[in-house]
Amino acid sequence: MKALFVLIPALFLSQAFAADAPLKAVPDANKTTVHRYLIERTFPAGALDGLNADGKAKINATNAKYGVRWVTSYANASKTKTYCIYEGPSETAIRQAASANSIPVDTIAEVPVTLSPN
Repeated sequence: MKALFVLIPALFLSQAFAADAPLKAVPDANKTTVHRYLIERTFPAGALDGLNADGKAKINATNAKYGVRWVTSYANASKTKTYCIYEGPSETAIRQAASANSIPVDTIAEVPVTLSPN
């Protein structure tokens, strides 16, 4: 429960990649249910500094092979921790896409409920 209270403020930080438009959902021929996940990642200092549009496009193309969609990410000031919202058919698919992209995964939590301040 403590971890949840630590993660919630991170969701309201500025988006690490705010200039990016969200991708459209990739239609799934099998009509698999899409789930939403919060992924915590730890990166070495400077690892995210070179992430550009080409790198993001490559990540998104690899994700699509697993039916996974990167929705948005939030980073701490030093860009060593990210909290990412992803959609996909399963936690396994999220992990497989991360592995194929050589991106670390510390924790994954399914977050099926959206809470609004209004």
